[in-house]
Amino acid sequence: MGRGAIGLKFMSDVIPIKRALVSVSDKTGLVEFAGRLAKHGVQIISTGGTARALADAGIDVTPVERVTDFPEMMDGRVKTLHPKVHGGLLALRDKDEHTQAMAEHGIEPIDLVCVNLYPFEKTVAQQDVAKEEAVEQIDIGGPSMIRSGAKNHRFVAVVTDPSQYEWVGDEVDKHGGATTIQTRAELAAAAFARTAAYDAAIASWLGAHVTGGAGDDGESLFPDPLMLRLDRLAVLRYGENPHQAAALYGQAGCPEASVATAKQLHGKQLSFNNLNDAAAALELVKEFDRPAAAVIKHTNPCGCAVGDSLATAFERAYEGDPMAAFGGIVALNRPVDLDTANRVTGPGPDGGPKFLEVVIAPEYHEDALTVLRDRWKNVRLLAVGELRAPDQRDARLVDTRSITGGLLAQQRDLADMTPRSWRHVAGPDPDEATMTSLYLAWCAVKHIKSNAIAIARDAVLVGAGAGQMDRVESCKIAVAKSNARGENRTQGAVAASDAFFPFRDGPDVLIAAGIKAIVQPGGSKRDGDTIGACDEAGVSLLFTGRRHFRH
Repeated sequence: MGRGAIGLKFMSDVIPIKRALVSVSDKTGLVEFAGRLAKHGVQIISTGGTARALADAGIDVTPVERVTDFPEMMDGRVKTLHPKVHGGLLALRDKDEHTQAMAEHGIEPIDLVCVNLYPFEKTVAQQDVAKEEAVEQIDIGGPSMIRSGAKNHRFVAVVTDPSQYEWVGDEVDKHGGATTIQTRAELAAAAFARTAAYDAAIASWLGAHVTGGAGDDGESLFPDPLMLRLDRLAVLRYGENPHQAAALYGQAGCPEASVATAKQLHGKQLSFNNLNDAAAALELVKEFDRPAAAVIKHTNPCGCAVGDSLATAFERAYEGDPMAAFGGIVALNRPVDLDTANRVTGPGPDGGPKFLEVVIAPEYHEDALTVLRDRWKNVRLLAVGELRAPDQRDARLVDTRSITGGLLAQQRDLADMTPRSWRHVAGPDPDEATMTSLYLAWCAVKHIKSNAIAIARDAVLVGAGAGQMDRVESCKIAVAKSNARGENRTQGAVAASDAFFPFRDGPDVLIAAGIKAIVQPGGSKRDGDTIGACDEAGVSLLFTGRRHFRH
């Protein structure tokens, strides 16, 4: 039989590794891991490119076809789906019926299987990937071996990720070429989690792309069931409040810059609230083609501006509401250069020091990073990678909100925000500078909790009314915030409303404060009253035709 232990009734939870099957797509760390196994006299069985990589590194390899007496075929689609592979993985070594079947059919045990799967998630994360290309990245033999080995983890160790190599290698060294039941059980749990996530990614993609694509109807956008793959990235200190436990999960293969996958370059551990605010800040600066900066408090922007340079954009955004910006989250849509870093770390408008919790940007110049690190010991500096142009953001990502006992899912709000489709309905024609400010206010109001009003002056957010139960109160708060420092910043400013005004009382508040132009969706049965109020006051009014609630 070639294996004296086949008929042994195992008395120990420590199982020696005599044969290992290694077949991986991601070859990171492969040679080192297989080499550690080989030092313990483990016979390495392998397939295709994995076998070649190991042989090229000088590791003795047994091709899988020598075990199965059957060649790989159909472009590698069939190679490990064979009783001599799965019998070796699934056999209960302490059960006579199983060991007798192994002896009768020449099946030898496999004590470790190392498999990572075809990169399906990475493939479908690419924009416009061909369906045929995606389907070819659906692994069949890999998940089958993983599940066989994991089911039989009393005897078989299953390694599914390069991140496990060091841990497993250390365990094998510690136990003289063997694994413990505790290790095998932990590996099995991770293995089933991996195949579950892999199948979820495939089911989700097939449901959304093969059975209908990303159309506008719910049937094609939201397959039944909706399968989401989320990996735990971190256990957080606590949630929104210290008595709540919390964790961060990331969507595998996310194709767009995200706080979840950001690289932290400096500072304390991120909190639940930090991450939530940082995500809101990043989504706001993604709206702009020009250099832009946003300052966020409690997911609402208290500062937002564009400029000819990133440094100018930041300075103007911070000056929009420096009191609210204290302890805020800053997002920038360009790499941070030295000038920007000096503006971020410099004194505030009142000459006092700034205090920030998080800074998010695509990347940081080395000299800028030094300035930021030297200024603050604890500020979290996040690099999220290159941001896509506003019209290139990924519409395939689903926006979800949890509710007790369920999940709400919707398309991301990626509608065109530019003024090209706006309709001028009252007052004088706005000039270019006014349109620039209206556009900034319209982008900002989309990211303010509804009922939302944004006031902008010279392409700088100077005041916002957020989360009120009526729109008039939001108007009053936005005006009050704009003029809080004793400056009449609403005089000659512009305003945006995330939804239509049901009555003219809201616009009357803005007009009385000196607002010269308003942008809103329109669509109220009393739009005529608002149009009349603006015409009477000589205030420009523009309708966008689309609302942007953010609850």
